[in-house]
Amino acid sequence: MRVVAKFGGTSLGSGNRINRAADSIAAAVEQGHEIAVVASAMGSTTDDLLDEIQFDADDRDRAEIVSMGERTSVRMLKAALSARGVDALFVEPGSDEWPVITNDLGEVDIEETQRRAAELAEELDGVVPVVTGFLAQNHDGEITTLGRGGSDTTAVMLGKYMEADEVVIVTDVEGVMTGDPRVVEGARNVGRITVDELRNLSFRGAEVVAPSALSYKDDALDVRVVHYQHGNLLTGGTLIEGEFHNLIDMQEDSLACLTVAGRAIRNRTGILADLSVALSDAGINVDSVASGMDSITFYVRGDESNQAEAVLHDRVVSDEALSSVTVEDEIAVVRVTGGELPNRPGVILDIVQPISEAGINIHDVITSATSVAIFVAWDDREETLGIIQNEF
Repeated sequence: MRVVAKFGGTSLGSGNRINRAADSIAAAVEQGHEIAVVASAMGSTTDDLLDEIQFDADDRDRAEIVSMGERTSVRMLKAALSARGVDALFVEPGSDEWPVITNDLGEVDIEETQRRAAELAEELDGVVPVVTGFLAQNHDGEITTLGRGGSDTTAVMLGKYMEADEVVIVTDVEGVMTGDPRVVEGARNVGRITVDELRNLSFRGAEVVAPSALSYKDDALDVRVVHYQHGNLLTGGTLIEGEFHNLIDMQEDSLACLTVAGRAIRNRTGILADLSVALSDAGINVDSVASGMDSITFYVRGDESNQAEAVLHDRVVSDEALSSVTVEDEIAVVRVTGGELPNRPGVILDIVQPISEAGINIHDVITSATSVAIFVAWDDREETLGIIQNEF
C-alpha cells in the first residue's frame, strides 16, 4: 500500500511519543508499504509561538515564526526514523522536494501542487519523506499557511495527488466517537462514517478531521483516524468513506407546509417532540422543520397533507398552549449542498438575492452545516432551480 500518515501535535508531544510514531512508521516500511509522513508542530508549539508575538508583525513574518513548530517536528521525526535504519528525509518549504504551492492569497495552486506531489511520490521507493504540515510556499518562495487544521489538509491533499491508497490521521482520539467521552459516559468508537456525516459534525464542532481536508477526499482514497497509542498505522480506528459532492437538487414531488401556532412555543418544553411523535405515529415522514417565536412549521409530502393536518389539529385542540394549524400545498424545495458553503461569507445572500430580484417569494430558508434548502411555490420551482444553478 501507499500511505500518507499524518501525526498531530499531541501524537508528537514528547520524545516518547515521537519514538512511538517512529516505531509505527518503521513497522509499516518493514512490511513493504510506501509511507509518506505529514507532521504537525509538537504539542501546542504553534499556539505558544502565536501567543508570544506581542508586536505588530506582518503576515510574512508571522508565517515564518509559526513555521518553526513544524520545522522542528520533521527534523525530530526524521532523526528518530534514521535511528531505526529507515531512509528518511525531512521536507519543508524551500526544499527542492517541497510540494504545496499557493498564490499570494493562500489559495492552493492545484496544477503546480499536483505536479510536485507526483514528483515526491516517485521518491517513495525505499525513502520516507517527512513533510511539514500546515505550511505552504508561494511562487516567490515565501512561506504561507493553510489555516487552522492545515496539517489535515496537507495530508489528504497529498494523499490524493500522490495517488495514495490511504491517509491515516494519527491523533489523540480513538477515531470518530458516538459522543465526546469527556462529557458523556459510554462513548464508543464509530467503525465507519461517511464524508457527508463527518463534515456536518466537523462544521459543528467535532475536532476529528478538519473540514477543509475532507474536500480533497475522493472515492478512490480511504481516510482513517487512529489513536497515537494504537501503534499500527494500517488497522483500527474509524474509516471515513465516500466522496463529498457539490450538488444542486430539486425534489421531484411537491410538499405541503403545515404551521402550528401557539403562545410562547419557544418556552414550551417538549412541544416539538410531541408534534413530531404524533406525525410519526401516523406514519407521516417529516421532510424538514422550521421554528419561529410562536410557530413550528413541518414540511411533509403533498399527498399526506390532509392526514398530517388532522393529526396536528388533534394536538392543537388538546393543548391550551396551541392556537391553530394551517396548511399550504404545492411547495417546492431546492437544496444546495457543498463543502465550501460554510467557508463562503455571504452565501445565503448569494442564493436569496437573485431569487428575490426575479420576483419569486421565498417561503422558507433552512440551513444545516453544509446545505441550504430554499422553499418556494411549486410553479416557481424551475425558475428558482435555474437561478441557483447559474449562481453555483
